Amino acid sequence: MCGITGWVSFDRDLTRQRAPLDAMTGTMACRGPDAGGGWLDRHAALGHRRLAVIDLEGGAQPMVVPTDDGPVAITYSGEVYNYTELRGELLRRGHRFETRSDTEVVLHGYLEWGEAVAERLNGMFAFAVWDSRTEKLVMIRDRMGVKPLYFSRTDDGVLFGSEPKAILAHPLADRAVDLDGMRALFSLTQTPGSALWCGMREVLPGGVVTVDRSGPRERRYWTLSTRPHTDDLKTTVATVRELLEDIVGRQLVSDVPRCTLLSGGLDSSAITALAAERLGRNGEFGEGGAAGAAGAKGVAGAADGKVRSFSVDFAGRADDFVADDLRGTLDAPYALDVAAHVGSPHESIVLDHAAIADPAVRRAVITARDSPFTFGDVDTSLYLLFQAVRRHSTVALSGESADELFGGYRWFHQPEVQSARTFPWMAVFVDGEQARRRERFNAELTAALDLPAYIRDSYADAVGEVERADGESDHEARMRVMSHLHLTRFVRTLLERKDRISMAVGLEVRVPYCDHRLVEYVHNAPWSMKTFDGREKSLLRAATADLLPESVLSRVKASYPTTLDPHYADALLRQAKELLTTDDPVFGLVDRGWLADVAGRDAVTMPVDVRNGVERVLDLSTWLDVHRPELRL
Repeated sequence: MCGITGWVSFDRDLTRQRAPLDAMTGTMACRGPDAGGGWLDRHAALGHRRLAVIDLEGGAQPMVVPTDDGPVAITYSGEVYNYTELRGELLRRGHRFETRSDTEVVLHGYLEWGEAVAERLNGMFAFAVWDSRTEKLVMIRDRMGVKPLYFSRTDDGVLFGSEPKAILAHPLADRAVDLDGMRALFSLTQTPGSALWCGMREVLPGGVVTVDRSGPRERRYWTLSTRPHTDDLKTTVATVRELLEDIVGRQLVSDVPRCTLLSGGLDSSAITALAAERLGRNGEFGEGGAAGAAGAKGVAGAADGKVRSFSVDFAGRADDFVADDLRGTLDAPYALDVAAHVGSPHESIVLDHAAIADPAVRRAVITARDSPFTFGDVDTSLYLLFQAVRRHSTVALSGESADELFGGYRWFHQPEVQSARTFPWMAVFVDGEQARRRERFNAELTAALDLPAYIRDSYADAVGEVERADGESDHEARMRVMSHLHLTRFVRTLLERKDRISMAVGLEVRVPYCDHRLVEYVHNAPWSMKTFDGREKSLLRAATADLLPESVLSRVKASYPTTLDPHYADALLRQAKELLTTDDPVFGLVDRGWLADVAGRDAVTMPVDVRNGVERVLDLSTWLDVHRPELRL
């Protein structure tokens, strides 16, 4: 996992433009703490920061292959899990390799197949190739958009980077945010291709962007499409298991220590159990151990065939826990059950309110995300969890995206949400959040944003992408739409958060449930199969039932934990009172009177939604200070 960036200019000679390239590359040092590099050609400058995971000695980037017609160079981020097979195919076609890295395989794949190499890759990746033979830049992103890639057009070319901050470090970049950016930010949905900053776009998931003298051109090599599902239930369950075993086996390949993120929920427990089963089958042992899946070199983080696991908890949570619709049970007992069941050395990272409320941690999260939109203490605790995990492991496997894929959220199963003609998560949360936002923001901004109209139009566009299957009932068709919305909209916010926060501490988080083969297969399974036992995530539970303790199999889904410690709310209120003594630019957007009223309340009795509102104001203030955007509102 790495950070990539670059600049293409057809009217300039970039061979002497090292300073702006270094500035862009330097913004992503956290994404690649192990090494950095730059490559300059007449019309292209490529930058790279490396987090070494495969072939630690080789794989330096940018990587260049000379040809008779000029060099072809790549700057690459991510992991390709089928690189061993592709390497073998390319060897048979006459290619020769100098490293064991997947980067070199991708570069030679481009030399062999051109842009069509994207269709042969299985993994999470974002990369850019400068082909001097045709003076063309090719940017390619993985199918689900796990790895980020942004670009911004200039008068004579393009700027690009893994994160907006890399682009914004260039003097040609526009640091402005307008109403469209703010609408996307506050609407709880992320439209593929959109970005917060003016003139900036993201390469679409499953997308290819080519840039030559005529400008950028975008196309998709993959979209989530409707396909017939002809397998019966027994075959479907068996296929899900077979896919998961292959996916987890491939994603365990690493030359550095790895682990799993184990909450005790079905999703992460299944990944941990599958990983433990695979490692035990391979007989791996410790650092430099026996070869792993798909031809891995010695792997670390697997002592005596066991996978290490980590979870997050809050100091005193067992004492102040109150069950609600989102979190009916504590995570800790279930995580320990799984760890004992599969023999995983497990560690719970316990956080206290002071660390979660620390303004320095908030600033680190806002800096990482390039955005004022966070999930409050969920994001800060995630940052602290990843920071602690990184002391032991460089790679972590996560259960992210299983709820979107298998139908795990409670609103999937609520008739009133199923029939709502809006994004399902908004049918649950948005009315109250919109009312609270109207209270927080000044009236002029609220009116200008007109979020209800924006959400309505965005929803219509999203639904228009879904093709109904032949012979599908109205209910099955609606559930297909709900699945598509989660896998192309809702999951984007979660994947972006996971990437930015994990890479801020140099931790590579892999997401097995985003393998496109599994996504395509499960998405097209009928809803009746996904709920055949009358519960959420029926297919996943059935496919992994033999690996898990009964406690986890019978557990109802619980969301990522949030702190209920009143000391946390009290810390937020103290920070809000301090903010009120200043002329912070946030008060050009937020109603000072609202914050003053909230800051005078009692932290112990403060509702969680009001506390969350204070978090949003503090986040917005921090973002304005960190990024200094020009607001065109």
